[in-house]
Amino acid sequence: MSRIGKKPVPVPSGVTATINGRMIEVKGPKGQLSLELNDNVSAEINEGGISVQPVNKSQTARAMWGMSRTLVQNLVTGVSQGFERKLDITGVGYRAQVQGSNLQLALGYSHDVVYPIPAGIEIRCPKPTEIYISGIDRQVVGQVAANIREYRGPEPYKGKGIRYAGEYIVRKEGKKK
Repeated sequence: MSRIGKKPVPVPSGVTATINGRMIEVKGPKGQLSLELNDNVSAEINEGGISVQPVNKSQTARAMWGMSRTLVQNLVTGVSQGFERKLDITGVGYRAQVQGSNLQLALGYSHDVVYPIPAGIEIRCPKPTEIYISGIDRQVVGQVAANIREYRGPEPYKGKGIRYAGEYIVRKEGKKK
């Protein structure tokens, strides 16, 4: 039995959820999101919130149960609070700034890297070495953060590059004489 799947997803005030077949739509103060559930799970709205149940007792149905409940939880959290990721930039001369609908990154290349900001995502740089990515869809926020980090991932010798806030980089010892 899935311990996560057993718990219903609470729907806070100001958020409305509707279920049409396998499609769940959630509307809130920050926007609207929808999700198509897997064939192996079903959802219903109760007084406790949205509950997800497996259709049968097969292994795949039980595997999808907890994941589907978490995806529904991400919808509700996204439209009520939103999600945010923070990236830190380390390195001499490495910096970032938002220019219109683009993020301009100076990462030690011969040219600046220009990243177009996708729709539904807000990026801000309060300092040249910090990037805050926020939005209502958790998957899109995480993917944008991963795409930006991919331009210059942290290297193990000096630790230069773009890293997630709180990420620990295992440092290597340099060559000896």
